This record gives sequence, structure tokens and C-alpha cells, in this order.
Amino acid sequence: MGRNNEKNIKKHNDKLHKAQAKAKQAEISRKEKLKEIIKKFNESKE
Repeated sequence: MGRNNEKNIKKHNDKLHKAQAKAKQAEISRKEKLKEIIKKFNESKE
């Protein structure tokens, strides 16, 4: 049985893409939280 057969390659790519999507989503949510914090900070300053 070869290691680089279609099924294994697909499984690996799916896992990789899932991890990349998760990282991207985490980055987006961090930016949104930061925006909220800045917004609250600016409101409390006034």
C-alpha cells in the first residue's frame, strides 16, 4: 500500500484546509473583538 494514494492525499488536504480555515476565523474574530474594545474605549473617553 502506497503512502501517497489519492485517499490519503485528500484526507491530509482536508485536515490542512480545516486547520487553515480555523486559524483564519480566529484571526477575524480577534480583529472584531479589538474593534469592539477600541469602540468602547473611545466612547468612555468622551
